[in-house]
Amino acid sequence: MKRITIAVDSFKGSLCSREVADAFEAGFRERIPTCEVRKVSIADGGEGTVDALVETLNGDYVEARVADPLGREIVARYGVIDGGHTAVMEMSAASGLPLIAPEERNPLLTSTFGTGEMIAHAIERGCRKFLIGIGGSATNDGGTGMLRALGFRFLDSEGTELVGGGEILERIATIDSSSARKELSECEFIVACDVTNPLYGPEGAAYVFAPQKGADAAMVERLDQGLRTYARAIERFNGVQVDAIAGAGAAGGLGGGFKALLGARLERGIDMVLSAMQFDKIIAGSDLVITGEGRIDRQTTMGKAPSGVLREATAQGIPTIAIGGAVQPCKELSESGFAAVLPIVAGPVALEVAMQHDVACENVRRTAAQIAGLLTLKNRDK
Repeated sequence: MKRITIAVDSFKGSLCSREVADAFEAGFRERIPTCEVRKVSIADGGEGTVDALVETLNGDYVEARVADPLGREIVARYGVIDGGHTAVMEMSAASGLPLIAPEERNPLLTSTFGTGEMIAHAIERGCRKFLIGIGGSATNDGGTGMLRALGFRFLDSEGTELVGGGEILERIATIDSSSARKELSECEFIVACDVTNPLYGPEGAAYVFAPQKGADAAMVERLDQGLRTYARAIERFNGVQVDAIAGAGAAGGLGGGFKALLGARLERGIDMVLSAMQFDKIIAGSDLVITGEGRIDRQTTMGKAPSGVLREATAQGIPTIAIGGAVQPCKELSESGFAAVLPIVAGPVALEVAMQHDVACENVRRTAAQIAGLLTLKNRDK
């Protein structure tokens, strides 16, 4: 075993990607000290995406003063890579659910305006390519807030400009882009979107996601009707039938706003991340790839970070082992192509204990040493 690549997602609530990789390397080198180890932080387009790309691609962090979902000023952080040409963002930094207290949650009022301000800040710095994760939103405004921050105007039937959160959707009659930032025509938006929900309807943004953002049944119905009105306004504006776009309902319709009005490309989060870091080149020549996340189950095979790593490694004929804080065996995992799927916990233990930082580090280290030990046995047999 000459070279391994460790490409793990964070063990959320316990260890970040780098900490998992460092602990694994330490354990692996106990048994195979001469092995070359490459460590890559990865994410699936959600929490940790900015850190993974900035760290892997030697980027920088930037701070911008923006509005939170209720319009209060906060500082949001994003990353710049590619010599400052590309911005890496998580919309939750400006418009995320954790930014507001449970009693404040109301998707009729919350807005993505701060996300638009973050984009505008990056445009002013010279960024023209955007990689944006849209998970964890507190909003259901179809991206109208984000678009307003970029110069779009949404007008009612009397030509009055509409300002606010999801409540404005039902009154949109006209969309005006005459004051939109001219630089937008030069910009490329790639949006991490791992859901296929439509903009509206029983499986749409309002019915599926708005309740967790504070909406009651009446609000859900009002928001859904508003998204239907918004869709008709978009079609009148540029002919795009946003209701036919898979993923348009992501992040309270933000996916649809990005796609229909900014021409964004919606991609699976892990695909966006691995493509940006040219992961195929990183793993080239590896004898083994180690991946993982906090919990491994059937959902892991459905577009989560380890499945993307597995796909890339398999294309190059490199065996891949997945490790997790917890593993739920299932048919999907057994047929996925992983050489092994291993839990790091040695025996029964309380969840709060297993997730303690030092305990988790030691469990990863021990698991790595065991994997390396098995590999030395295989080599000895040869």
